[in-house]
Amino acid sequence: MSRKHFFIVAIDGGAASGKSSTARALSERFNLLHSDTGSYYRAVTAEMLRRGARPENLPSVEAALSEIRLGTRIEGRSARIEVSGRLPGEEIRSREVNEAVSHFAAIPELRSWLLAYQRGQAEAARKEGFAGLVMEGRDIGTVIFPDADFRFFLHADPAERERRRVKQGQVDKVAERDRLDSSRKTAPLSQSAGAVSIDTTLLTISEVADLMASFIARKMAAP
Repeated sequence: MSRKHFFIVAIDGGAASGKSSTARALSERFNLLHSDTGSYYRAVTAEMLRRGARPENLPSVEAALSEIRLGTRIEGRSARIEVSGRLPGEEIRSREVNEAVSHFAAIPELRSWLLAYQRGQAEAARKEGFAGLVMEGRDIGTVIFPDADFRFFLHADPAERERRRVKQGQVDKVAERDRLDSSRKTAPLSQSAGAVSIDTTLLTISEVADLMASFIARKMAAP
């Protein structure tokens, strides 16, 4: 694989395992468009709550989905989601969204609705001249891009992940969210076959990014 080859990096893992920070680091090192699908689900969840939809009421969810239009705004190396022409703000990190996002994300109809949009970020990256796409989430290597050139699965001790969230000033029940995301019937959180597993508990973001970057560089340099 050469550097002229457009490539896709899939990063999966639980909450606060280091996905976003390492994805941003890789986007800088390799000129990749960064796509944070967790923020996409949060943005859609915030919009669902704003419209009065509830995850246990499928008709209310379907009605909202029929009215929402998604777009992409590229800022630097980040692909930000636009929901009906609006960029979501800090409300996507609120307690209400934290508590609801896994429930909305478990709805097959909502996941199917978002699938084409997520896959479309690869074409957005190509059009903007990026060397590739780095996408993070919970089903990237298993569902969104199962044939991604590079697939990583990050994990860490739950207590350490809770500590990271507190340090970020966020309230997030990471263990409970992981339980819900891992047990849902559609696209559960799981490690894809062949993905490189990295325990980030005792590693800094730079150390994790270095590990991932060295793996990518070695493969790209191979004949």
